[in-house]
Amino acid sequence: MKKKDDKRIRLKKKIRAKIFGVATHPRLSVFRSNKFIYAQIIDDENGKTLAQANDVKLTKGTKTERAKEVGKMIALASLEIKVTKVIFDRNGFKYTGRIKLVADEARAAGLKF
Repeated sequence: MKKKDDKRIRLKKKIRAKIFGVATHPRLSVFRSNKFIYAQIIDDENGKTLAQANDVKLTKGTKTERAKEVGKMIALASLEIKVTKVIFDRNGFKYTGRIKLVADEARAAGLKF
């Protein structure tokens, strides 16, 4: 199991070398654990998290339904702080499953990336 996580971290470093969130286009970082999914809007210039959403307190629904809800929540939180364009950071995970659902729901709720 350690080798699988090492591969993800290697890919994460490769991705992060290419993308950088600024104040006008912050980074939307998504992290997936076995139980939960987390999303953050990050301004890398100032090193600050501008908004965050997770499904820790959501108890009803499957993991995929909760991932869709996190996508909606992060989009609404970013629109509250007047951020419409972001750079998507899949954090070394494959763009499928719950990661894709978060991205699709965030797009549907008004984020552009």
